[in-house]
Amino acid sequence: MVRGVWGVDSAQIVTDQLFQCVRTEHGYPKFWGRYLVEVPNVSEGLTRDEITRIRNYGVKVLPIYNAFREATGYASGQVAARNAVFHARRLGIPKNKLLFANIEDFFAVDAAWIAAWVETLYPTGYRPGLYADPTKGDFAAAYCEAVGRNNQVAVQAVIWSAAPRPGTTKEQKAPRYQPAAPPCSANVWAWQYGRDADVCPVDTNLADRRLLDFLY
Repeated sequence: MVRGVWGVDSAQIVTDQLFQCVRTEHGYPKFWGRYLVEVPNVSEGLTRDEITRIRNYGVKVLPIYNAFREATGYASGQVAARNAVFHARRLGIPKNKLLFANIEDFFAVDAAWIAAWVETLYPTGYRPGLYADPTKGDFAAAYCEAVGRNNQVAVQAVIWSAAPRPGTTKEQKAPRYQPAAPPCSANVWAWQYGRDADVCPVDTNLADRRLLDFLY
């Protein structure tokens, strides 16, 4: 199997110091996941200056939307998608790029929310992404139910899997690309295989090379 493309994500702003820490201690990321908005005690929000800094290193930005605490109901999924689009436009992120909804494994989640995220985001020109753990919680069942109702969910959405989690590594020691996937049709193009590195406050990821075309 082809090795995945290596990258990281962080709740903290990417400063020159943080970037150099990652480059020295872990490797040179091809992409960096960052949050579109500030969520108190959870994540610092992206800025245009930060996007410029990341891209000047030759690294692509993977945008994440996490200003929600549960993923249930069609109406709330629509609101989340519209908010994500608003912030992506505010930050100058162009169309045809993925915006990932951050669905933690302890969140309530249902098929209606997932369908709304995809069906609301896709017509805006942005691509719907879903960060989730297919092995814990309600995500896999909800996702497959959404696919059963509308197969375009499987066609249009990209999943960033949070399982399994063997642990953070240096780029050279990354595992083979084998993310967990839902038991139905799914584009699992990214895998967060390690969280909370001991050195540098980042998580480590692998991605299918196709993902890079849809990152900023």
